[in-house]
Amino acid sequence: MPFTSSRNALGAALLGALLAGACAAPAFASSHREAPFITRSPKVDGTDFYMFRSYEPGRDKFVTLIANYVPLQDAYGGPNFFALDPDALYEIHIDNNGDAKEDLTFQFRFTNTNKDGKFSVGGKQVAIPLVINGGAINSVNPPGINVRETYTVTVVRGDRRHGSRAAVSNADGGATVFDKPIDNIGNKAIPDYAGYAAKHVYNINIPGCGTPARMFVGQRKDSFAVNLGETFDLINIKAPAVEFNANAEKAARDDLADKNVTSIELEVASACLSAGAEPVIGGWTTASLRQGRLLNPTPKNAADASREGGAWVQVSRLGMPLVNELVIGLKDKDRFNHSAPSGDGQFADYVTNPTLPALVEVLFGAAGAKAPTNFPRNDLVAVFLTGIQGVNQPQQVKASEMLRLNTSVAPVAMGAQKRLGVIDGDAAGFPNGRRPGDDVVDIALRVVMGKLCMLGIACAPGDAPAGALRFTDGAYLDDSFFNAAFPYLKTPLAGSPQQ
Repeated sequence: MPFTSSRNALGAALLGALLAGACAAPAFASSHREAPFITRSPKVDGTDFYMFRSYEPGRDKFVTLIANYVPLQDAYGGPNFFALDPDALYEIHIDNNGDAKEDLTFQFRFTNTNKDGKFSVGGKQVAIPLVINGGAINSVNPPGINVRETYTVTVVRGDRRHGSRAAVSNADGGATVFDKPIDNIGNKAIPDYAGYAAKHVYNINIPGCGTPARMFVGQRKDSFAVNLGETFDLINIKAPAVEFNANAEKAARDDLADKNVTSIELEVASACLSAGAEPVIGGWTTASLRQGRLLNPTPKNAADASREGGAWVQVSRLGMPLVNELVIGLKDKDRFNHSAPSGDGQFADYVTNPTLPALVEVLFGAAGAKAPTNFPRNDLVAVFLTGIQGVNQPQQVKASEMLRLNTSVAPVAMGAQKRLGVIDGDAAGFPNGRRPGDDVVDIALRVVMGKLCMLGIACAPGDAPAGALRFTDGAYLDDSFFNAAFPYLKTPLAGSPQQ
């Protein structure tokens, strides 16, 4: 596979930088607070994106899409908790012909309604300060919540801003407005949060698709495992052992173990996502804000607090994990979040001359943390930019960064999945899409160290440096961390009682 495009260069750095660096790093947060602007707008910060053939029994003809937003949620984060932004546009995009442009987009818009619950205090009705009012919270739009969060979904075919548009509707009644469950405030307020959240899993009709889909939007336990603090302190962890030790895979602390996220999840028939004879689809998620904002310092009500206007401006982007966080230079991180896959050539310098592998080799070279030198790294281009030939590469592909899934590959049941995916013989796993239980960091570590070369994929066995290819980040992850059915991700942690 020739390395002829500047977009190919991006792919090389994607794996080259983010993975070679991963040799030493524990599990990286896939995309938590990865760019300067997004740190000021956490409600539109995409953290992880998943796309996989559904492995729930009886749902194998469906593809599940999961876009996580709002990183590092503390379960006790009241009094307002973590509603999504009503002034934002959240999107999941599908490219089903390999041209690096969206052919199908699901757009989510949110509305927060203050019910203005009041208590009678000394003969006066006074608005309460909390999002709950003491009533029962066990149904859709229950009386116990003081703020109702709803959303609508639009499917766009063609260009996301100019294509044909139609509303997604509830298959049970036809409504086009859906309720989002309130966050898991605590066991006293919501004794059965799992049961309450399950009432917000909807059967939906997608215009142009003859098979009903399923949808859930709500808080979940963060699905990523990461040793954040030590990773970003100049990779301040123990050097990876040259000789593999299985105990090392579980040696690091998961700094996200006590965090939640907000998930946007769809389960759509595979036939409704793919195009004709091409079984490979590409996917990514974005969030956008309006170009202009007018703030009102003395609003009369919540609706007057701000005014949004102008065109949508994309501020967050996530396809393959780890890219903006560990590859793109600091000055261009916001630019990457603004960009589309078709324009990835502008970031070529970060691939052709990646900085992170150099840093890792300086810090850990004596311990064997050296990346292959078969430049250009065509093996990494295959993983991140074009798909691997015979696994998940479209017949006609334009090199670009996105997650790619071959929908003709059958899913593997929970319990039988291999957490290292394709490189361990499980063709239904990462980088052929991404399942929640795929340990993308360990996979990345081994690929950057030349695992694909050892397998003869886009490079030769001799291109891999001598030494072990079983590096690990120490933060273990597999399918047992998740549920066996949609919406797959675990019930979020409760704000109380303290554990």
